[in-house]
Amino acid sequence: MKNTVIKFGLYGCTLAIVLFLLALVFGNGLSYSTQEIVGYATMIASLSFVFFGIKHFRDHVNNGTVSFGKALLIGVLISGMVAIGIGIADYIYTTLINPDFAKEFLDTSIKQLETTYSGTELQTKKAELVEQMSAYGGSGFLAFIMFVTVLIIGFILSLISTLILQRK
Repeated sequence: MKNTVIKFGLYGCTLAIVLFLLALVFGNGLSYSTQEIVGYATMIASLSFVFFGIKHFRDHVNNGTVSFGKALLIGVLISGMVAIGIGIADYIYTTLINPDFAKEFLDTSIKQLETTYSGTELQTKKAELVEQMSAYGGSGFLAFIMFVTVLIIGFILSLISTLILQRK
């Protein structure tokens, strides 16, 4: 099990980092909403190795059988490795590559609010947004949010993969 988790976890982590770098190179100038879609697609593509890891363990390591618990554990561990890789990539991006990311995101979000709201409602929404962004704390917290997001999506994909692939 350990070898399967490490092998497929590294595959997923590598794919995540490659797709992240490709998005950096080719995604300049895209809107934040488009970048968000690319980010979620990267997460799901990287987490696809959860399915393949469970299937590999069942078919090649465990003689065609895998229990629900074992399959779920394999999927969650692979997801954890992918989540760590994406969290590290996000931390590096927000500290070294684009340390002004939070400010740029806040400025863009405020401009979007200005097109939607006006008057006191706009001021209230701006204040809420500024408070939320300051509460995030910085790159470490943003990386942690990415880690948790990937882990949650990975758990869901692990559960689905486990239900599809389990054999007693």
